[in-house]
Amino acid sequence: MKKKTIITYGTFDMFHIGHLRLLQRLSKLGDELIVAVSTDEFNKQKNKTVLIPFEQRAEIVANIKGVDKVIPEYCWEQKIDDIKKYEVDIFAIGKDWEGKFDFLKPYCEVLYLERTKEISTTQLKKSLTRFLSIPKEDILNAFKVIEALKKDFE
Repeated sequence: MKKKTIITYGTFDMFHIGHLRLLQRLSKLGDELIVAVSTDEFNKQKNKTVLIPFEQRAEIVANIKGVDKVIPEYCWEQKIDDIKKYEVDIFAIGKDWEGKFDFLKPYCEVLYLERTKEISTTQLKKSLTRFLSIPKEDILNAFKVIEALKKDFE
């Protein structure tokens, strides 16, 4: 019996619970999960800034239970070749891409999955930017207030 192979693509920057849950769900859809991680060069072409270098992102993803193979994603156009090369049965990606990869349907099943609510790398980067914009003195004062409150409860 032929094994069922799933493939997905992503940057996987600032790995978070949404990434983990997506990969867990995908691994349950078949026998082999291949994850294509976007290279730093490809992210630059997409005008996407990444915080974690490709090698580290790929290593993180490769060490997630249920991920069987990690390959680099160099360009948009490689998907059909990857599907043929790895005999992929299902291409799956987040629902925010719905319709964008329907051109792959002659080659395999295409699934658009719901994303984990209230979490995304974009959201994390915005939060980090807001946090970094807080003046250092305000953060230090907040810690002083916390320490004072702790003493009141001791």
